[in-house]
Amino acid sequence: MRIIQCLHQNQPRTAVVEDARQVRLTDSDTYRLADEALTSGRTLVEVVTAHLTDTRLDYDALIADRQLLPPLTHADDAHCLVTGTGLTHLGSADTRDAMHAKLDDSEQSLTDSMRMFKLGVEGGKPAAGQTGAQPEWFYKGDGSIVVPPEAPLPVPKFAEDAGEEPELVGLYLIDADGQPRRLGFALGNEFSDHVTERHNYLWLAHSKLRACSYGPELLIGELPEHLEGRSRIVRDGATLWEKPFLTGEANMAHSLANLEHHHFKYSGFRRPGDVHVHYFGTATLSFADGIETRDGDRFEIEVASFGRPLRNPLTFESETATVTVTSI
Repeated sequence: MRIIQCLHQNQPRTAVVEDARQVRLTDSDTYRLADEALTSGRTLVEVVTAHLTDTRLDYDALIADRQLLPPLTHADDAHCLVTGTGLTHLGSADTRDAMHAKLDDSEQSLTDSMRMFKLGVEGGKPAAGQTGAQPEWFYKGDGSIVVPPEAPLPVPKFAEDAGEEPELVGLYLIDADGQPRRLGFALGNEFSDHVTERHNYLWLAHSKLRACSYGPELLIGELPEHLEGRSRIVRDGATLWEKPFLTGEANMAHSLANLEHHHFKYSGFRRPGDVHVHYFGTATLSFADGIETRDGDRFEIEVASFGRPLRNPLTFESETATVTVTSI
């Protein structure tokens, strides 16, 4: 089952994707449906099905009217944590290492990026019940940084780059016992500042504190091991850049279970009622091909298993206020 979340009569509502043209509305939103599944012991599919109405909506009209929402949200942004892991995909180290290459061509030692990637290749897929290598991990922000599908991704004035990162996203709700429960997966654009990151790897944290988007559809259930998609940038109605990308565990150095363990092993990330949005990494960046994005460019990320593509234009902010701290 694939679901979306949209505004209907000014209220967030979940809808089941019946086909490429039509969705069928429920009488609730995704968070409440997931919470009901947890408390009732039923599956999310069963609960969604039980809440279906007879109302059907035109998918194209929802997109045109900017009524799409991320497929899972929390009413309080502070209780939605957005995080991610990097250097998880086979081949991703080449892109990252090129960004962090040392000036001395004779340097034979591995960069930190390559060491991290090597750890994943050698120990990122442990046997069941065992713990594997820790991945690179980063924090992006809370729910306030999430941009709905089709809505503009803001680029702050101080940013040095505005680059897409086409990724899988795991969507989770922490149950009453503090156990992470996965609703499913969505497409995501993790969106980072690669120039800032390249300048000094210790600025990775700064480079990740940007907006992001995921959706429009949430795939409920297990993820196919092999997924093929395309990432593109459209400028003035024409494709500026396009490249295929691979994801799914068959194309990753880490298992999803290992990445999830190393995120949720921290007790602070198991607070009952919280939503977690976790990006699983990528191996494909337009930045690696020398692309410099502009205001109005549109990112498009698609994988057939996830239905409609995730699309977001860019909007560059013209001003940045100086923040001054004063004493109380």
